[in-house]
Amino acid sequence: MELSDLRIFLAVSRTSGITRAAQELHTVQSNISARINALEKELGVSLFRRHARGVALTNAGERLLPYAERIDRLMDEARCAVDDEADPSGSLRVGAMETTAGLRLPAVLSAFADNHPRVDLSLTTGPTDDLVHAVLDYHLDGALVAGPVRLDELLETEVFVEELVIVTAGRVTELDTVLRSPKILVFRAGCSYRRRLENILLARGAVGVRCLEFGTLEGILGCVAAGMGITLLPAGVVEQSASRELVRVHPLPEAERWAGTVFVRRADVPPPPAVSRFLDHLRTASQTPNLRIVEGATSAEQQ
Repeated sequence: MELSDLRIFLAVSRTSGITRAAQELHTVQSNISARINALEKELGVSLFRRHARGVALTNAGERLLPYAERIDRLMDEARCAVDDEADPSGSLRVGAMETTAGLRLPAVLSAFADNHPRVDLSLTTGPTDDLVHAVLDYHLDGALVAGPVRLDELLETEVFVEELVIVTAGRVTELDTVLRSPKILVFRAGCSYRRRLENILLARGAVGVRCLEFGTLEGILGCVAAGMGITLLPAGVVEQSASRELVRVHPLPEAERWAGTVFVRRADVPPPPAVSRFLDHLRTASQTPNLRIVEGATSAEQQ
């Protein structure tokens, strides 16, 4: 089984057509058909069903697809691993919580892009649970998520620790008055700050907690400022928000105040040079208020 045949198989699967795959690979249709026929003959199964609009994977093709994707990905990783470590290249797919992306990453991404122009960096934002699953499924090379994660399949490096605060409308001076039967404004399920806020309220005996889900930070803070409810966020995020003057920040007790952010990656994939360089930039990020950079972060990696 040739790697080139598997890549042709992936192209046909991705485009759902022989002609479209030929166009994508800059070759002729007859070559694509011949290579697919040869692969099917070698495996002794049909990989595609032909129909009027193109082709679709058979059951056997569906079973082959994740293996072909993994082999293709491993070949790319092997190529990057032996590339010049002083000047990494290729793709780097990083995920981050939206709060981290907005508050901590702009300067890091800018410096990384300047120092490593041959790396094609992409950033995906989302809640911690979604990002962890994306790393587990090999869709991301690594992600900045709320830690600890503690999964055997992942290595995690604690990068920094954020100070968390409860945020209310500016007119709220006594936090206890809104904690008795609160309405919380949060990201969708899977958000670590949402879980933390729910646990904080549970510990204080709150009842009848109502939840409003939002897709953006400014949406949450704008509605908090309007008195629609409360939220939990890093203090640095609030300080940089356009709604900063309209909300009130309430500090938490020391035991609840700090939240670690970790960089997770798969334990079974050696880090390509681009990942190592990205971690270097995270570790050397300039210190800012309400942020504790973790010294010697490499020692925090654990399985």
